[in-house]
Amino acid sequence: MIPEEKAIKDRHDKFIAEITQGGVVWALSSDEGFATVTSDEYTDEDGEPIEMICFWSNQEAAVACAKSEWSAYETEEIDLPAFLENWCVGMHNEGLLVGTSFDWDLFGYEIEALDLILEIAEALRAAGKDLPLEKYESLAALEAEARAVIDEE
Repeated sequence: MIPEEKAIKDRHDKFIAEITQGGVVWALSSDEGFATVTSDEYTDEDGEPIEMICFWSNQEAAVACAKSEWSAYETEEIDLPAFLENWCVGMHNEGLLVGTSFDWDLFGYEIEALDLILEIAEALRAAGKDLPLEKYESLAALEAEARAVIDEE
């Protein structure tokens, strides 16, 4: 793994650790919507880069990225249960990716939303934590549904 890829992966791993510990995710939003970029790694069936919404594990990192085309964006806090149930599931349904821990040069980790659900569920389980969910009976039920959808695809 080249050093830049390792740094991006390390930031993603830190993102997972911090959101499972703190229970919140941060995004940048404006009147135009949420901060998005196109993927460098994933393309759709037409060969076009897939759009992704960017998220951070702390407000300071999100603020650091609120420059250039995102200069009019402000931070928005999202609690972890809502992020998993609404954002990740919704982004998967809309064909969007998740970008984590992007830096001020807009380099960050790219991941499919259902895969992120599985990573977060695993980290929560390892930490002995569970989350109260509204749309799913339990975190295990959300995880099982994500695995089933991934297996179908």
